[in-house]
Amino acid sequence: MLRSIPSPTISVLEIGPLTIHMYALCIITGIAVAIWLGDKRFKVAAPETHSVVAEVAITAVPFGIIGGRIYHVLTSPDAYFGSGGHPLDALKIWEGGLGIWGAIALGTLAAWWRYRRLSAKLNLPSFSIFMDALAPGVLLAQAIGRFGNWFNHELFGRPLNAPWALEIPVLDRPQGFASFETFHPTFLYEAIWCALLALLLLKVGSFLQSGQVFALYVFGYCIGRLGIESLRIDSAHLIGGLRINMWVSVFIALGALVVFLKIPKQRQ
Repeated sequence: MLRSIPSPTISVLEIGPLTIHMYALCIITGIAVAIWLGDKRFKVAAPETHSVVAEVAITAVPFGIIGGRIYHVLTSPDAYFGSGGHPLDALKIWEGGLGIWGAIALGTLAAWWRYRRLSAKLNLPSFSIFMDALAPGVLLAQAIGRFGNWFNHELFGRPLNAPWALEIPVLDRPQGFASFETFHPTFLYEAIWCALLALLLLKVGSFLQSGQVFALYVFGYCIGRLGIESLRIDSAHLIGGLRINMWVSVFIALGALVVFLKIPKQRQ
């Protein structure tokens, strides 16, 4: 049995004049999977339509990336605008740093706008059915995207001495943790959680009403993220002793739970 999980020794691929960042490759691969699975599921609800998911993605994906980056920069401003920070580094998405809540918020808003325009031309089902179709694929995209953090040696958890612990090079260890060699592989925890949650949605989705699948996705992801955030040791702003992302997860989870429970009552 391996003593620990090694960190990759490369984060980019050089192919002639082309430089491919592994973080970006993970994100792109995840997006492709989400579009493929989302299109397959949406065609069950709207079999006469073609390429709707891809057309919406053309608008939603860039806005989701922008929203994710804005959220990350706003919640980690010292890295870019503090002492020793470089504001232009905020544009270097390939180095990591996409806040999922910003990505979901702005990406969903852009998707709604694009879907509404398409609905004016096509006979499409409700937007909630569309988002339900996307939810499992989005979770798989998040699972795949998290491996980008592995390549970047970032967002790991507290020190851990176990066979599944993650080796981190000394130069990438946070201040105060230089003497520790292995840490919780929180990227892997989140990837596994997202994959399991995606499988759950695929299993129970047919028994839920429109809108509940997406609400369950948001609620389930928040619960997992709470546990993962409690393990992380990267710098973050605290409110009441808790990381900002933990507070955001709590409030969004409560909101998603209310929506999930309210939908059946609205349709009785």
